[in-house]
Amino acid sequence: MISISLDEWIESVKADVLKWRRHLHQHPELSFHEEQTAQFVYETLQSFGGLELSRPTKTSVMARLIGPKPGKTLAIRADIDALPIQEENGAEYISKKPGVMHACGHDGHTAVLLGTAKILSRLKDDIQGEIRFLFQHAEELFPGGGEEMVQAGVMDEVDIVIGAHLWSPLEFGKIGVVYGPMMASPDTFWLTVNGKGGHAALPHQTIDSIAIGAQIITNLQHIVSRNTDPLEQLVVSVTQFIGGTTHNVIPGTVEIGGTVRSFDASVRENAPKLIERIAKGITEAHGADYELKYEFGYRPVINEETSTKIIEETVIELFGEGALELMKPNMGGEDFSAFQQKAPSCFFFVGAGNAEKGLIYPHHHPKFDIDEDALEKGVKMFVHAALKFLNMRGG
Repeated sequence: MISISLDEWIESVKADVLKWRRHLHQHPELSFHEEQTAQFVYETLQSFGGLELSRPTKTSVMARLIGPKPGKTLAIRADIDALPIQEENGAEYISKKPGVMHACGHDGHTAVLLGTAKILSRLKDDIQGEIRFLFQHAEELFPGGGEEMVQAGVMDEVDIVIGAHLWSPLEFGKIGVVYGPMMASPDTFWLTVNGKGGHAALPHQTIDSIAIGAQIITNLQHIVSRNTDPLEQLVVSVTQFIGGTTHNVIPGTVEIGGTVRSFDASVRENAPKLIERIAKGITEAHGADYELKYEFGYRPVINEETSTKIIEETVIELFGEGALELMKPNMGGEDFSAFQQKAPSCFFFVGAGNAEKGLIYPHHHPKFDIDEDALEKGVKMFVHAALKFLNMRGG
């Protein structure tokens, strides 16, 4: 039986979780190159005892905690990769790797799940069913590590999967819960406009790819404003316009790049058709041609109602109704959606911003950091939610 309270267990791992997070922050690794990170995770899990460890892919880790009593199988996922950003913080645990930084909180996710695994492994004899701790590589780089892990079988016979994101736009002390669509599908497009270059003083002898490209960009906004139901959520953003080398030459070619974000499958499938229709019409009208490359990214993150309700109940039980933030969907992308294809699921936010501490920078910013007190809240959520999902009663 459990001899001390779960809060006492959680208190006992606080220092470890903080130490692990800072170690990982100092030693970030990019997507698909998390060799040392995965080894650190593996060895740390090994030190707990009671876990069956494996490496589903080269740079991911799975730990299985199998209790003596039959029951459901719960998976909990954390991502482990960093970003190609030069850190600009002054903390003592700043990245030691030039040009690489944990600028999205994945170091905290990893530390939180390690702390969760340490606590629950101590309770192995009381576990009803199985808990799988999934340490996923390459969330930041499509095609992503989530799909690779699913293909490797980590979700076989899993009944429920949960995950969390330390979230700087949400103030510390809040837990963000979203029912249904939560994060969008991050699709990408590259459009090349082929005209005819020439001297800028003689534009009539050219087919001006810049002028044509500018018309395409302007008309792409009609996809959202005039071609999509206003009640549907869709973003079309042009983020790159590349062309030209000097002031007196009209380039023959320009490149346009951007992203499309959506939740609804039909809206998502229709977007590239509309982009192509606009590009085709405008280029033909001006005697140019085009090439379109469109890449469907991660699926949207869509939370299942029953799982989400349990997470909501866990927030209220642990921290009170004031801590619960029922949030709107956002248009960011996350490959947690790969795991959602295999089992009912909930992905939630743990508030990690704190203006009083100067922790105000957004994700992927060179000065991004988290309120480290949020780590304990993440551990509490995972531990209590895990026992709740497995129909146990914590004491």
